[in-house]
Amino acid sequence: MPVEASAIATDVEQDYSAQGVQPPAATSNWLMNLYVLWNKRALLMRFTVASFSISLLVALLIPKMYVSQTRIMPPEISDSNSALLGMLAGRALGNDSLGSLATSLIGGHTNSALFVDLLHSSSVTDPLIEKFELQHVYFKRYRVDAAKVLARRTTIVQDKRSGVITLAVTDTDPRRARDMAQAYLDQLNILVNRTSTSPAHQERLFIERRVHEVKRDLENAQEAMSEFSSTHATIDLKEQTRATVESQAMLQGELIAAESELQSLQQLYGDANIRVRTAEARIASLKRESSKLEGTSTPLSTPAENPSSQSQGAEKSYLPLRQVPRLAIPYANLYRELHLQETLYDLLIQQFEAARIQEAKDIPAVNVIDPPGIPEKKSFPPRTLLTLALTTTLFSACLLYLICRHHWLLIDPGDPRRTLGREMFDVAVSTWPVRWKRNVR
Repeated sequence: MPVEASAIATDVEQDYSAQGVQPPAATSNWLMNLYVLWNKRALLMRFTVASFSISLLVALLIPKMYVSQTRIMPPEISDSNSALLGMLAGRALGNDSLGSLATSLIGGHTNSALFVDLLHSSSVTDPLIEKFELQHVYFKRYRVDAAKVLARRTTIVQDKRSGVITLAVTDTDPRRARDMAQAYLDQLNILVNRTSTSPAHQERLFIERRVHEVKRDLENAQEAMSEFSSTHATIDLKEQTRATVESQAMLQGELIAAESELQSLQQLYGDANIRVRTAEARIASLKRESSKLEGTSTPLSTPAENPSSQSQGAEKSYLPLRQVPRLAIPYANLYRELHLQETLYDLLIQQFEAARIQEAKDIPAVNVIDPPGIPEKKSFPPRTLLTLALTTTLFSACLLYLICRHHWLLIDPGDPRRTLGREMFDVAVSTWPVRWKRNVR
């Protein structure tokens, strides 16, 4: 043992003599450590200056980060909307527990937790990655990696008591941070509106389909009524019939008066008198007009069957009385169908507008308490604190190295601790790359 102790002391003295300082006394208390550090004060001073320079350079090279923050208040949505949005969030995040979350929200008074999950979903983040080209901004090849970076730079905090959600986006560009925070709100609104299944929304869709169907039926009824009126010269069957009856009555009165006048003339002048022939001609003309108004009971021909009937119908001023019953039934059916479709269309239009107003009331919209703004000051890094922290860390590491090295030299070369340390060092060197081995040697 004395031989080994003298050998260790000789090695320590040689080490300190090579550095030009006196070795400390053989003691293991803190005074020996302090003496070792005091002898290395010049090295510590140089190392401190170098550490401060390196720390300052590292702090200056770290890019500035800006935080844009917004606060929103989720709207109250119906039970069906809560369940649907919960399932949507569960599929987007791949978490089945969100289904139970939506179930617990049904009938509740807050949906903040559900909206927090929606903000984290890919339905919201994927459009942001495409809009702001975040794969290029974050230097990521795959979208999933860019989504992870975006998730780390996005902070979403829910206030348990008030339900207010605070959304903060961190980015190197203050304007882009503001725009990304606003894009989160826009995409959330779009997602909520797209998945809205309120009763008013379903009613509006049903009425909208019915409006298109009734409008098509109304157009068909109008075309059928127009074709019938054009073919049979029926504009207003009731008024035209009354006008025909009145004309027929007038003609019958004139005919009776003309026949009475003819009989008087025949008694006075005889049949050969010119006045008698004139009266007879007038009576014949009145009878022809009366027969035209009375018409025949034969079915009327359509223009396709008799092209000349269209020109003949244009010359007629009144409907034939014998054809009125034949035209009344199809005309009444067409008129009733047209009136029915018009009434139904007007009613559906009113209901459609009412359903649209109700749907606008039922669709939840995110209420923004504090809109996102352009941050004026950086949030990271704190360069002064970072420089001091790195300098202190490097300085402490240097102190620890000097003290450990001193105590390592005092250990007996045959000590198991020193043997184990050498073996570990040799193994570590043997696993290094070839170029590192050259540097070590």
